[in-house]
Amino acid sequence: MSDPSPRPMIPLSVPVLAGKEWEYIKDCLDTGWVSSAGSYVTNFEEKIARYVGTSHAVATVNGTAALHVSLIGCGVSPGDEVIVPTLTFIAPINAVRYCGAEPVFMDSNKDNLCLDIRKTKEFLERECEKRSDGCTYNKRTGRRIKAIIPVHIFGHPAAMDEMLDVCEEYNIDIIEDATESLGSEYKGKKTGSFGRAGCFSFNGNKIITTGGGGMVVTSDENLAKQIRHLTTQAKRDPFEYDHDAIGYNYRLPNILAAMGMAQMEQLDNFIIAKRRNAGIYKELLKDLEQTEFMWGKSSTKSNFWFYALKVCKEDKNPLMKFLLKKNIQVRPIWKLNHTLQMYRECQSYKIKEAPEAYERYINLPCSANLEQEDIKYVVSVVGEYFKWKKS
Repeated sequence: MSDPSPRPMIPLSVPVLAGKEWEYIKDCLDTGWVSSAGSYVTNFEEKIARYVGTSHAVATVNGTAALHVSLIGCGVSPGDEVIVPTLTFIAPINAVRYCGAEPVFMDSNKDNLCLDIRKTKEFLERECEKRSDGCTYNKRTGRRIKAIIPVHIFGHPAAMDEMLDVCEEYNIDIIEDATESLGSEYKGKKTGSFGRAGCFSFNGNKIITTGGGGMVVTSDENLAKQIRHLTTQAKRDPFEYDHDAIGYNYRLPNILAAMGMAQMEQLDNFIIAKRRNAGIYKELLKDLEQTEFMWGKSSTKSNFWFYALKVCKEDKNPLMKFLLKKNIQVRPIWKLNHTLQMYRECQSYKIKEAPEAYERYINLPCSANLEQEDIKYVVSVVGEYFKWKKS
């Protein structure tokens, strides 16, 4: 008897394009408004700002560009330092370096892997000093600590009330990397709206996608104007090619914004599906003592962008290989940024929990259109691995 047909691959994360994407994009094609000007860009910006609860939004070509211009707009300059988590995608760290500034790497907390604000406060109290100009400086390097970039890891909000208190005390700007957390809430308020600026990404694996694309949100009118200016090559005259600063070609094309508008119309349903599926995973995994499914705190409402499963160190890589052989796409979480060759010489502070997390967590399939039967299959294969290991 021949072997049964292999089960189709369950992807890690794919976009759901089930709304008016074709209609809105066709409108761009029919009218010729496909580049960085057009009504969809403006409408997309306004819709995101209203949704998040800020006064302004500026669309960018991707999330990294949003982080870059936010840092510039907040005055991060060569020789400054920016506090960043070591456990995150590399984009915010690179954006700091684009500005000529230096990252200072901070540990993650055990609960949701976000930046450890208590260790951050300890670092500022013990390793830094506030000078007469009102700014905070690193005693070891003499550099100004200008900003901090908390990342809402996998959609789980960081402790923003503590972050605000600490940063107000030390005069440090908060630039939220909310690229993974559109729709997540901390104590009833949307992520991205807490800091001086918040940054979103609409990459293909995010909860909504424009294929590429990003957004800066802020309630600081002057900052919004500056960022909009920088993203359009710092052109100050609508007719003459008159530029007053080093600008960037960072504007989002209208055709991609059209896709974003269609995706935003479906966002609430995507979040409902993501949270429902997270609940199914958690319930099905609860009796599998070798695993722990990451869950949000009671003070937060996560969009559950990515699902994270914690296992023993010795099981992480073998389990991933086992799942991949069963046509289940999984991945490890990010390598710690302070261990990468470009950043090994940078300062880090008491990093203990992040290495443990890297050695134990994997990401499971999490697309918004994931079927319950697919989740059951994933969990059954995880259980099969642990039975196989015992035998």
